[in-house]
Amino acid sequence: MNPDERIAERRPRRKEPLYRKVNTTAYRVHHGRGGDFSDGRNARATQSDEAVRSPMHGRRQLGLDYTPLFRFLISKAGAQWDGVYSEALARLDRPDPIFWLVARRPHERRRYVLVGESSYYNGLYVDDAGVLQLVDRVVGPSSLVPRCQCCTHTFNGTPFTRPFAGFYASLDPDADDNDNDKD
Repeated sequence: MNPDERIAERRPRRKEPLYRKVNTTAYRVHHGRGGDFSDGRNARATQSDEAVRSPMHGRRQLGLDYTPLFRFLISKAGAQWDGVYSEALARLDRPDPIFWLVARRPHERRRYVLVGESSYYNGLYVDDAGVLQLVDRVVGPSSLVPRCQCCTHTFNGTPFTRPFAGFYASLDPDADDNDNDKD
């Protein structure tokens, strides 16, 4: 065994982060830049040294894709929430995206959650026993209808199987209540 292999054995492997950076400099990709912080930076009276230390960038983080997080959370349905949450938090840059899918309160539960323009994921919640659960196990790519013809609509990364049915068609025609397509 060479020395490099021994060092690699002793060092614990760091897990991959649950987000990835995407190409933000692609041609004609606009991220709604400008105006948010540059307009308000000097709007209030500041001390001279505070204005110098004030950052030039806004609060918005661009170019992060949380698809690995969403797949991780869905794969952990049925596991104890405390362990799932602590592992996800250790592998993220901030905790907010976890709660895009996981409902904190019963009235926030959704059968599916729209993330971005055309990516849908299972809604999740934590039951009374502290176990991460899917809100609805029946909803899937075969039960949802695309909202437009131009986009590839996906559910948990799988393209929808139903064809486009018009702009006024329900997103989920099989659902008893269609409150979720307001998202």
